[in-house]
Amino acid sequence: MLQVTDLTKTFHAAHGTVTAVDGVSFKVGKGQFASIIGKSGSGKSTLLALLGALDKPSSGSIEVAGNNVAKMRDHALIKYRGQQIGFVFQNYNLVPNLTALENVMLPLEFAGKPNKYRKERAEHLLHQVGLDGDKQTRKPARLSGGEQQRVAIARALANKPSLILADEPTGNLDEQTGQMIFDLLHSLAKSEETTIIAVTHDLSIAGKTDETFKLQDGKLIKQ
Repeated sequence: MLQVTDLTKTFHAAHGTVTAVDGVSFKVGKGQFASIIGKSGSGKSTLLALLGALDKPSSGSIEVAGNNVAKMRDHALIKYRGQQIGFVFQNYNLVPNLTALENVMLPLEFAGKPNKYRKERAEHLLHQVGLDGDKQTRKPARLSGGEQQRVAIARALANKPSLILADEPTGNLDEQTGQMIFDLLHSLAKSEETTIIAVTHDLSIAGKTDETFKLQDGKLIKQ
C-alpha cells in the first residue's frame, strides 16, 4: 500500500521559492492501479521522482509497505529503489545489446539472485506480458514499440516490488497498443499484488484506472 501525507517539495529559484508539490495527500491500496493526470508544469514529474526516491521531499511522508521513504538515509534509499520500486518509462530504457530475457534478468542479477531463478522468473514474467518463443531472445531493435514496453514492464516486476511507477508508459505507442499496455498494467496490478501509479496525458485511458488523480499547480484533486 502507498500512503502519501502532506507531501511538499519546494525549490529556490532566482525569482523566489517555487512549490512544485503542495501538501499532497492520497493513498492507493495493494493491487490497485491509479493514474495521475495534469498539464505540463503541474508537478507530475516532481511527484513521481519523490515517490521513486529519486528526490527528497521538503516535508511530509511517503509510506510504502509500512516504510516511511521520506525519512530513509541514502544507503537505505538505494536498497529501497532496487527492491521495492519498479520503473516503466516512455522510452522503454532497455539495454540495447541484451535480449528481452537478459533485460528482465538484469535487476535480478543486481539483487544477487541465483542464475536458475533469474532465468525462470524472467521467462515467467515475459510469458505473463505476452512475449513467448523466439521473441524472448530478440534484442530490443527487433521488437515493436509495444513489445519493448512489455519487456520494460516485465523488468519492472522482476524483484516483486511493492510499487511500480510508470511515466507516460503509452506516450510512444499508437492508441490501440496504448490501450493494450494499460489493460496489461491493470491485470498485473491484481495478479502480482503490486500498487501501480501511472502518469499520463491520455484522459480516456486514465479514466479506466481504479483511481484517477489530477495535479494542478502542485495540488492534488481526486477525479
